[in-house]
Amino acid sequence: MEEAPQGGWLSRLRRGLSKSTSRLTDGIGGIFTKRKLDDETLEELEELLIQADLGPAMAARVTGDLAKSRFGKEISPDEVKRFLADEIAKVLVPVAQPLVLDGNHKPHVVLVVGVNGTGKTTTIGKYARELRAAGKTVWLAAGDTFRAAAVSQLQIWGERTGAPVIAKETGADAAGLAYEALEKARAAGADVLLIDTAGRLQNKQGLMDELRKIVRVIKKVDPTAPHTTLLTLDATTGQNAHSQVEVFKEMVSVNGLILTKLDGSARGGVLVSLAQKFGLPVHAIGVGEGIDDLRPFDAQSFAASLVGLDEGR
Repeated sequence: MEEAPQGGWLSRLRRGLSKSTSRLTDGIGGIFTKRKLDDETLEELEELLIQADLGPAMAARVTGDLAKSRFGKEISPDEVKRFLADEIAKVLVPVAQPLVLDGNHKPHVVLVVGVNGTGKTTTIGKYARELRAAGKTVWLAAGDTFRAAAVSQLQIWGERTGAPVIAKETGADAAGLAYEALEKARAAGADVLLIDTAGRLQNKQGLMDELRKIVRVIKKVDPTAPHTTLLTLDATTGQNAHSQVEVFKEMVSVNGLILTKLDGSARGGVLVSLAQKFGLPVHAIGVGEGIDDLRPFDAQSFAASLVGLDEGR
């Protein structure tokens, strides 16, 4: 993988999370200016954390633990932010896991799912670029056959990265395309096959049938595939991301998350509530449209940036 300068990425992360950070830091500053930690301040803090999309469970955990150690004592906004960053990191560290390819499978099949507009196709393109930079041979399957724009977008990424793209006409059978792509990638000895899919939740049953058919059909070529099923989520949807995880877990065996568009959202805290509720690995986060703005998820950096602290605090 091509590494951007660490400082450059951290500043992009802080900029990307600035809306989420402002909501938290302004709120904490307003609550804890020269005040003791009492029932009223704890209630206000809990409400702030819920509004910042950290979720009721995380809000209750943080306020409960803070009360145990500091109830009745004066506490500064900075102390609260440090405490909050540490608590967030405890939740996020276990799920911050890179996407690891299994060399025993050629290709390692990655099925990418999610509702339209969450950045599936762009995510696939950026992953293809990283994998190609790491010396892997990558094939792409344009399985969102209902959107001509998705197919052409993936073909552009294929040209940029030197990854062959299997595509068919608009409205073609997505499962048949996935089957063909896996057969060809396997015959070529490819390291990775990334499969794009449709995300039309308006007709949940139709989408569910299609995704299950894709899985069923590719298992005829490789009974162990797909080896990774990634769900892309748009951070701007906030708590709606929870229902999307539930829906796609019902459709297919999701075993990894990617959170995109953190730069356009004041709801970055939703990643914390997702981690606490589902415990699914978070492989990467996106804080912009740039080629280097989808990066492996680092729990400590995210926790510090979310509450407005430098990591070297």
